[in-house]
Amino acid sequence: MRKDIQDIMAFIAVARERSFTRAAAKLGTSQSALSHTVRGLEARLGVRLLTRTTRSVAPTEAGDRLLQTVAPRLEEIEAEVDALGELREKPAGKLRITTAEHAANTIIWPALERFLPQYPDISVEVAVSYQLVDIVEERFDIGVRLGEQVARDMIAVPIGPALRMAVIGSPTYFANHTRPKSLHDLTSHNCINLRLPTHGGLMAWDFEKDGREVKVRVEGQVTASSGTQVLDAALRGLGLGWIPEDMALPHIAEGTLIRVLDKWCKPFPGYHLYYPNRRQGAPALAALVEALRYRG
Repeated sequence: MRKDIQDIMAFIAVARERSFTRAAAKLGTSQSALSHTVRGLEARLGVRLLTRTTRSVAPTEAGDRLLQTVAPRLEEIEAEVDALGELREKPAGKLRITTAEHAANTIIWPALERFLPQYPDISVEVAVSYQLVDIVEERFDIGVRLGEQVARDMIAVPIGPALRMAVIGSPTYFANHTRPKSLHDLTSHNCINLRLPTHGGLMAWDFEKDGREVKVRVEGQVTASSGTQVLDAALRGLGLGWIPEDMALPHIAEGTLIRVLDKWCKPFPGYHLYYPNRRQGAPALAALVEALRYRG
């Protein structure tokens, strides 16, 4: 089949040029080789495609039919192949991202708001999850997690500044509870837990002071499944929450939340995107990586 197509393309060149000499020059082959190719095609098809004289070459009725019906289709195929070549240079296609909720809300969505209008041929699927998924196995193009959670065999790119956590409670809550002054005081407070979907356990609250890291397992009446839920529960006076600082600051400024244990909440590496090395050359991926890259 491949040889038939190549030979038909050779015939088309001769039929359009009405000359073996000009067609051979255009195809970069010899006149004798081209003549042999067309004769072989005629023999396989069992019909004459060209009428040859000492002065001219013209398609026969069968040749003209082949020229009118097959040539346009081959040109369409060639155009589509050329279009695929353009995709290698023009960012296009679908990208799948797995990310945590906080990173999606603070980094991914704002970046996509600027990015997608510039690249109308790129579509993006954002899957929000707290799970540390295998992006290769799950067929994601990009993963977004905290820098300390990125596997070493991945290409990692920072997409946000260092982060801090904040322990917060509402004025209503503190009207009935003393503000904690030490980590030990948390044991006497109603704390809002966050359940980790990966293992089903509860997230420990991480603290640091004077170079000492401490993980605290808190207890309380409420367990949430996202940072947004923790914030909402804290605003309703249901207990102390432990959330990213940027989520809490607007409410602290408004006076609807009060921050405690601030000295124990130190900065830590922020969000990074990561992807397998084999995907590095994909134009759409490269464009999105540059759009998300943190330049501080």
